[in-house]
Amino acid sequence: MRAEELLPDNINSGEFQGVTVRKGTVGAFLINAKTWKNPEATAADREQAQTLMQEAVPALYALGVLDIFEARDPALQSLIEQHRTGA
Repeated sequence: MRAEELLPDNINSGEFQGVTVRKGTVGAFLINAKTWKNPEATAADREQAQTLMQEAVPALYALGVLDIFEARDPALQSLIEQHRTGA
């Protein structure tokens, strides 16, 4: 399947397993994870990245991403597991 078959250019979000997922969620999660792990990032930037990652976790599970891939970093994996259902 091509990306445009999943979400065409004119569609910005879709519903997967009852969760609305916006286009760009996976990419934004990855960028935020890099910021969160960057020791040179400010505390405020790391905190914002963490909040945004926590919000995205249920969508990543709904897409199946986190059923297939696991974070190598134990702290990141713990954050993911804690927010699986948006808790």
